[in-house]
Amino acid sequence: MENSKGLLKSIRGDIGNSQAADVPTDEELELINGYTRKRFSKEEVYVFTVVLCDNDVDRDFQRFPVETLTALEKMFVGKSGIFDHNPSTNNQTARIISCSTKSVDGVVTATGDQYFRLEARAYIPRGRQFDDVIYAIESGIKKEVSVGCSVAFEKCSICGENMGSCGHKRGNVYGGKLCYGELIDPIDAYEWSFVAVPAQREAGVIKSYPGGMERSISMEEILKSIGAGESLSLDPMQTEKLCGYIEKLKKAAADGAVYRNELKAAVKKYSAIIQPDISENTMEKIINSLTVKELSELKASYEKKAAGVIGKCRPQLASVKSGKEKNSNKEFKI
Repeated sequence: MENSKGLLKSIRGDIGNSQAADVPTDEELELINGYTRKRFSKEEVYVFTVVLCDNDVDRDFQRFPVETLTALEKMFVGKSGIFDHNPSTNNQTARIISCSTKSVDGVVTATGDQYFRLEARAYIPRGRQFDDVIYAIESGIKKEVSVGCSVAFEKCSICGENMGSCGHKRGNVYGGKLCYGELIDPIDAYEWSFVAVPAQREAGVIKSYPGGMERSISMEEILKSIGAGESLSLDPMQTEKLCGYIEKLKKAAADGAVYRNELKAAVKKYSAIIQPDISENTMEKIINSLTVKELSELKASYEKKAAGVIGKCRPQLASVKSGKEKNSNKEFKI
């Protein structure tokens, strides 16, 4: 244990008056002490930066859109860091104190989009059994991480339908386009874990620099300030990133509107077949109040029922099978 402490000390170096990367800022210390029973000093805690997930296609052929990453920011604050997704109190090692979605200059995803990642700042108390964990992090042994969360909808990248209800398979290529699932509408974030092989290739502990040397931008902070009507000053690079982010939101909204209208049209068509007594105006009011997920479920249900109704229908000019003898003229005898 003494050897590991000695190595940690040499890695940290002489802090002096500067802010070392593994020492919390004043603001971070306040956040940390919001979770502790006793008040800790800067020297009693270790902080580090970890990438939880990003908007690139992962090993499971799934991806988090930027909108999902932004929605997960608040959900992951306060969540515990454990090992191998084993939800045991003995496995609790670290805790997240802040989280934000940031872009990385010059990096694009496999789909050609600007690369965004969900970065978190987490802390571990120094001393006792935690020094071994800190040593493993500093030496690069404990690095890769994976997240535990749930979403309301996984959209197929090929057809836009709910993945699993359509015939497309993640990882297959259709018409030169890779099929993957887009994780939409996060419901909850449970935990994040140190693992050997994460689904997200870039998820893990990264180097951080004190004194604001990192040039990445927090979308949550910008949107929060705009929403609160606060004055906001952005440099040219931040302005460009924000404009790009807004354009992506507009495109996603336009695509979502097209998909929603297609679902509405399908539901109205099938409703006319299986529920002809319900007027189009009434059905329009009903479906306008439904979410995309609810519309998708209703469409799938109506589609099955409509298929049953259509299957029972007989064309007007269909021939009637008869058990009567062929070539018989008895029917025409007087």
